[in-house]
Amino acid sequence: MENKETLYIIGESRTNSDNAITKIYGSFYMALEIEAESGKILDFGCTHSLDLTEQFLRRIFVGRSLLEQSAQIEDEVVRRYHGSSAKAVLAAMKDAEKRYRAAAEKSE
Repeated sequence: MENKETLYIIGESRTNSDNAITKIYGSFYMALEIEAESGKILDFGCTHSLDLTEQFLRRIFVGRSLLEQSAQIEDEVVRRYHGSSAKAVLAAMKDAEKRYRAAAEKSE
């Protein structure tokens, strides 16, 4: 990996009260390491009750630009992810995008 500046961004949302993620963590969180300039997602992590959830979502997010490909990421989550926390994943992504844009403006 090149020596580019990266940002650590968290997106947060709520899941259903009966969701295992809510029972364990209280909220759904996703963590993204993002290339500051391009918005490219370099790494992804999230609160989860099953490891496969995080692995599956990582494959959807990593390598894409939160700046230029958020609609494609959203479409792919809707089309492929059918877990009970699907709405929470999308809400957390939108929160992360908002936080990324604010952080990117600060670093200009």
